Amino acid sequence: MQLVDRVRAGIERRIQAHPWLDHVVRAGGRYQRRRGDYYAAGITYFTVLSLFPLLMVGFAIAGFVLSHNPDLLQQMQHKIVANIPGSLGGQLNDLINQAIASRTGVGVLGLLGGLYAGLGWMANLRAALTEQWDQQSPQGNWLRTKLSDLGALIGLGLAFTFSLGLSAVASSTLGARLLVGAGLSHVPGGRFLLALASTLLALLASWAVFAWIIARLPREPVTLGSAAKAALIAAVIFELFKYVASIYLQIVLRSPAGATFGSIIGLMVFSYITYRIVLFATAWAATARENTRAAEIAPPGAAIIRPRSTANEFSIGVGAACFGAGALAALALSSLRRR
Repeated sequence: MQLVDRVRAGIERRIQAHPWLDHVVRAGGRYQRRRGDYYAAGITYFTVLSLFPLLMVGFAIAGFVLSHNPDLLQQMQHKIVANIPGSLGGQLNDLINQAIASRTGVGVLGLLGGLYAGLGWMANLRAALTEQWDQQSPQGNWLRTKLSDLGALIGLGLAFTFSLGLSAVASSTLGARLLVGAGLSHVPGGRFLLALASTLLALLASWAVFAWIIARLPREPVTLGSAAKAALIAAVIFELFKYVASIYLQIVLRSPAGATFGSIIGLMVFSYITYRIVLFATAWAATARENTRAAEIAPPGAAIIRPRSTANEFSIGVGAACFGAGALAALALSSLRRR
């Protein structure tokens, strides 16, 4: 037992000798104590659940677009009949016509389902971030909490829009077109500079989203400096993870089973790993030195002084002995006086 304690103490000394390693260990401990994996799984569930309402909304939007563009609808139906043999092409056209006819109901149901799933997703994400910051979630009014979650969801949507805009600018296809349009496609080093700029813009887009999530979504205010640093770490890890995941998906989707189930499984794994990255980065920000709070020690209770008195109880034998000793002393004194 003493050997184990000495080894543990030696490991702790070596970890504390490197501040960055000590910070990582403390962040990992915070992540585990605050159930980071549990919250990541819950957020992934609501992410997958929200896909179906979003698909319904997408079909409704497509129905509205096709209903106002009969020429486009006719061209699409002709292509379906020409490319799909037999009666299957006609059945698909009938399904398209039914989807266009019921576009309003599908869109309303999709919006309601998307709102429910989105609010559940946001509530779980905010609860997870609040836990990592070691804060107590306030038990406020239910309607006010849902309105706050709705505002946070809209803000996150705007952050995603900004990120998608930067990602579109950072795409290699658009960058190549810009190089060709500017006549710089044959400049030495142009492709390398394009790839570098695309990577930096993609990193900036991820950093913007993660900084918003870590700093603005917890229930209580947090420090912006620590959130920005943690978001940068999360963005770097996320970009590396995207690169590895793209290679892995290209290999998996070549098989028939991967082509059938690979998309939904890949989405679940991608979401789960992404949320783990975000929550660990939040734990890293929460365990920074500037956010470390002194332990609150409760003051001791008031001292109560209660005097105690004890009564000496004498037995009969002790009392008789004392009486006899007193009588003998009295006789001795009286005899001395007579003499």
